[in-house]
Amino acid sequence: MPLFDHPEFDHHRQVLFGCDPESGLKAIIAIHDTTLGPALGGLRIYPYASEEEALTDVLRLSRGMSYKSAMANLPLGGGKAVIIADPRTEKTPALLRAMGRLVDSLGGRYITAEDSGSSEADMQVIAAETAHVGGLRRASGESGDPSPFTAWGVFCALKSAVRHGLGRRDLDGLRVAIQGVGHVGAHLAHHLHAAGARLVLTDVNREALTHLAEELGAEAVAPEAIFDADVDLFAPCALGVALTESVVDRLKAKVVCGAANNQLAAPGVAERLMAREILYTPDYVANAGGVIEIAWQRREDYDRAAVMAHIEGIGATLDELFERASREGRSPATIADAMARERFGRR
Repeated sequence: MPLFDHPEFDHHRQVLFGCDPESGLKAIIAIHDTTLGPALGGLRIYPYASEEEALTDVLRLSRGMSYKSAMANLPLGGGKAVIIADPRTEKTPALLRAMGRLVDSLGGRYITAEDSGSSEADMQVIAAETAHVGGLRRASGESGDPSPFTAWGVFCALKSAVRHGLGRRDLDGLRVAIQGVGHVGAHLAHHLHAAGARLVLTDVNREALTHLAEELGAEAVAPEAIFDADVDLFAPCALGVALTESVVDRLKAKVVCGAANNQLAAPGVAERLMAREILYTPDYVANAGGVIEIAWQRREDYDRAAVMAHIEGIGATLDELFERASREGRSPATIADAMARERFGRR
């Protein structure tokens, strides 16, 4: 399993493989860049089919975190951690504590937080072994879950994308398909419903899907059918690589804006979206609300109003990005990468 020749290796500063036989821990931490500050990124627990698949995921996700932090104007770099395990059956306190010790061994170069397969409660267990963890319940008793903040950031991003892609300044009557109604997707659905949007929803969790669709008066469809929905906007909010060239060819939406990481299955998909005149919202710009909240959690001057203002700035960042993409005749994905790399000093 080569690292330096891996197609997703982007001169990462450090990649750490960790194993703890007693707990069964098999983990990888990838630190992409620390130019702007310590690498922040969540902990994904997932039953990867192979170590190579896990490595590919952690390399891509950590790079995306560098770009996300830079575009969100945060004094942070990008990192990510993955544990190869089924979170439903193999996640134990011993496993999490072993992960905490692995994080702590990096001396603060990497800060972990919750992600797919991990929770706020898991972060509390990890925090028993290391101080380098975010997403914790605050002293006031408020939840440290970043999901609502991620969803609010996506909602702000979506409004910018709708202005630039559809020429609309309101969401009333907008038809939106949401792929994935977990923590973030469900919050986003509520925001859109409150704004008057008409929703088409899907999720692999049929029970959660049915409940939310009934609550919001939305249409529920099978996972594969979501790509064919007759909508204005498609919001990928499940796991990554949802957008392949074949999926793009099926989309009826003219705007894509969602919470999922690594939405593009390959770089060429961005060009395919552009060729079909579908406005793509770079995922790591749109979904930065959670990392903004976690960054503020670690400050002594935490202020909720300042956090929300920072998150709402995602819309202004996207206004600049979309205008530059239009002016230069390049895809928003290409422009976002260029802007991010300018900010953390890579070419």
